[in-house]
Amino acid sequence: MTDRLSSQFAFLDEIDRLKAIERATPIGDNSRPENSAEHSWHIAMYALVLADHAGPEVDISRVIKMLLLHDIVEIDAGDMPIHMAHDAEAHAAKEAAAAERLFGLLPADQAAEFRAIWTEFEAAESADAVFAKSLDRVQPLLQNLAVGGGSWIDYNVTMDQIDTRVGVKVNRGAPRIWQFVRARVAPFFSASR
Repeated sequence: MTDRLSSQFAFLDEIDRLKAIERATPIGDNSRPENSAEHSWHIAMYALVLADHAGPEVDISRVIKMLLLHDIVEIDAGDMPIHMAHDAEAHAAKEAAAAERLFGLLPADQAAEFRAIWTEFEAAESADAVFAKSLDRVQPLLQNLAVGGGSWIDYNVTMDQIDTRVGVKVNRGAPRIWQFVRARVAPFFSASR
């Protein structure tokens, strides 16, 4: 039991570092960038609140687990803004190595479970993962909109980019949410261009 608790607390201590990983998206009052721990908590709340917009095959408790676990790899791999040019394969390899190290701190049964949940989220094939990915993409849109553009301005983002890089994924798992959010986001790009 002592070894199990030692492993679990080692993991919990290590994931505290997620609070230091800055994201491109600002928090709602535009006073500073959001960190990855805040993002994970916020989108887990999105899942809890917006559960009635998920398909009947979606298990919200699994979605919440995915959303709490999905960005832990950023402790080692860093955050990669969706609108920033980068080598996707190289970043995916860094994230896989991070998943191995970080989840490997846990007892074997939890390490396997959490790694499997993380892998499922990344693959975005199951109903749970598709809905989770949708929420992961929606939250930064609303944060940027709330602050008058935020990282959209920094990365010179267009509505076409929003539709292709974000909208396709959101619409796949949460079409009603995408319709609602897109109607709010589109006027920003019409007015600013």
